[in-house]
Amino acid sequence: MLTHAAVLLFGRQPQRFLITSEVKCAHFHGTEVAKPIPSYQVYKGTVFAMVDSAVDFVLSKINLSVGTREESTQAPVAYEIPQEVVREAIVNAVAHRDYTSNASVQVMLFTDRLEIWNPGTLPPSLTLESLRHPHSSHPHNPLLAEALYLTRYIERMDTGTSDMIRRCLKAGLPEPEFRQDGSFVLIIRRPNVQATPPVTVPVTAPVDDYVERLLILLSKGTPLGNEAIREAFGLKVRHHLRETYINPALAAELIEMTIPDKPNSRLQKYRLTEKGRRVLQARSA
Repeated sequence: MLTHAAVLLFGRQPQRFLITSEVKCAHFHGTEVAKPIPSYQVYKGTVFAMVDSAVDFVLSKINLSVGTREESTQAPVAYEIPQEVVREAIVNAVAHRDYTSNASVQVMLFTDRLEIWNPGTLPPSLTLESLRHPHSSHPHNPLLAEALYLTRYIERMDTGTSDMIRRCLKAGLPEPEFRQDGSFVLIIRRPNVQATPPVTVPVTAPVDDYVERLLILLSKGTPLGNEAIREAFGLKVRHHLRETYINPALAAELIEMTIPDKPNSRLQKYRLTEKGRRVLQARSA
């Protein structure tokens, strides 16, 4: 018999059968839900595709720092919320939600916090307080949880919440907050930092945060290809990198191809233009 887990893991269009098995992602510039919503996406597909897209959505909108290549050929990057925490939180919501509910998983990023709403409840044997300590595993959807564990979307069984707490504290963030109010809500506080304004240069359009990140990464050394850039930013979805980072930077003539006559070459890499260098200089001035 075909199970719901099989459809969600391997189906071509799982939402034809499980309509609300989607992930809704929204980014707000304030601390409350308010319209208009600056950025809103609804991700569908398999659980793997939804997790990857939702994680990329969050990572593309939180602050990160780019280091130097003094000790490696690849410049290290550090997100304000550890990448592993973002992934674990979203994976848990997708894996343990109640798929009979008419609600969807919601990922909402505010200026001071990341909230993930999961249409599900804790099993009777667990409490909100017990999530902060080692506890036995009670997956709401064991087939989904097992598949995500085997594909290494979940690092170890039974340690998700404690790992998130440990990584947040190590990054200097408060402990994640858990709330049960109809849905299960996970709240991760962001650092108390001011958002940096878009970089601008005379007689040019504003450079958004995504392009600025790419310029900073490419300023650290040798040209980089698609895979190296995607790996540096911790992104999973290929088209997200091109549509959000590379294409806008190319259109603004801030970066250029190393093999311009073969744009689709597997050896293609990207480097800063003189205009791109001026943008970075204006940013640091």
